[in-house]
Amino acid sequence: MVGVVITGASGRMGRMLIDTVRASSKAKLVGVTERYGHDWVGQDLGEALGGTTWDVPVVSDPIDVVKDAQAIIDFTTPAATMALSELAAQARAVHVIGTTGLDDNHLEKIATAARHAPIIRAGNMSLGVNLLVQLTRKVAEALDEDFDIEIVEAHHRHKVDAPSGTALMLGEAAADGRGVSLSDVSDRGRDGITGARRTGDIGFTAIRGGDVVGEHDVIFAADGERVVLRHLATDRGIFARGALKAALWGQTQGPGEYDMMDVLGL
Repeated sequence: MVGVVITGASGRMGRMLIDTVRASSKAKLVGVTERYGHDWVGQDLGEALGGTTWDVPVVSDPIDVVKDAQAIIDFTTPAATMALSELAAQARAVHVIGTTGLDDNHLEKIATAARHAPIIRAGNMSLGVNLLVQLTRKVAEALDEDFDIEIVEAHHRHKVDAPSGTALMLGEAAADGRGVSLSDVSDRGRDGITGARRTGDIGFTAIRGGDVVGEHDVIFAADGERVVLRHLATDRGIFARGALKAALWGQTQGPGEYDMMDVLGL
């Protein structure tokens, strides 16, 4: 049984991960974290959820539980993820990162931590989305710049970053298919008199509202025709199941950086 620590236990993703790990025959929950001052901190998780004792502590300092874990599943904030990556490296534990909004400085620190332990990072943990990434790359390879590329994503009203991590994954795949750097062709801001669309750009549009779990369209638009690739997520459980799959897969890997393409053998 692989010992797993889950961060941000009280959030929607945290609760889904808790349920997923507890239902697994291959993993056990050894601890969860919450922010300093949260009502759950210092309690047993089962009691915090209004039930019986589970012998799973809720802590604000992850060092208290990481020492007993073989994997950390982390859907939090960039700052929290940076601290956890150092702890995971010291503990030689697999660090599964679903956190989005990471910048180049964060990625450099993750690369440093990955010298000591496996780190599996993905903007999206679902099988369907990772297949969509592969399809996006292939279609971008096949279609020239007569086809404009637009990525449209929709999420719930509470999401704090845009474009989504998944949208950026798709953008990277499209840019890779075209043989260019996304940073050189990304178009994220259109407001007012913007002028005509620049040939070769990859555009992003973010929609926020309601309880949308996640919707992503990759549109290849030319004169007279369009190709649209789409993924709709209706159950947050797909991300939790993918994250646990990554945590278990990582147990047989050496230090390094991996993604869900590696986990799924794609």
